[in-house]
Amino acid sequence: MTRLAALYLLALAACAPREKAAPAAAPAPVIPAQTPSPAGTYRLDRSHASLLFKVDHIGFSNYTGQFRRFDATLAFDPKNPAAMAVEASIDVTSLDIPAPPEGFLGALLGPDWLDAGAHPAMTYRSTRVTLTAPEAARVEGDLTFHGVTAPVVMDVTFNGGYESFPPYDPNAHIGFSARGVLNRSVFGVTAAIPTQAQPFGVGDAVAFEIEAEFSEQPAP
Repeated sequence: MTRLAALYLLALAACAPREKAAPAAAPAPVIPAQTPSPAGTYRLDRSHASLLFKVDHIGFSNYTGQFRRFDATLAFDPKNPAAMAVEASIDVTSLDIPAPPEGFLGALLGPDWLDAGAHPAMTYRSTRVTLTAPEAARVEGDLTFHGVTAPVVMDVTFNGGYESFPPYDPNAHIGFSARGVLNRSVFGVTAAIPTQAQPFGVGDAVAFEIEAEFSEQPAP
């Protein structure tokens, strides 16, 4: 085959119509789990709720603490989870840590760490809820803490609920578990974060775990 003929065949191949790739199939929509609990406004059942956090301590352990006082309100819609929204507040002064040495709890609440005197509360307001499984969702929102507002994401599992439980509870009840991680440095809490010069310290990443039950609030 001459060089000219070969070039001619290559040109024809380039101009030949090509089969179009089939469009990717759209992902199947996630169907939310069914529950007898109706849509409405729910308030945190504080006797059945906990808020724990864990942070790396010099690489030897995950130091664990909790906040004892917090509250939340949930706009619940089991048929349309994307329309749900949660608002929460946390009393920073309710920090509880295991067997603190004398003066240690006060130091954590002081200006070098949580600065509870100037910032006695944290608040969280969800901005988006995305269903990831029938009983699970990704909740995005804004946390205001230490004078800074920044986005924080939670992975939330819906544990179920009931419409009422006579004679113990005349109202609907629902329960959730949530997990997430935030970097405390984003909120200006930078004390004791390890550096190249000083590798021992307290980690930047703070993992949190929430267990929460909510009770339906009667319509006014």
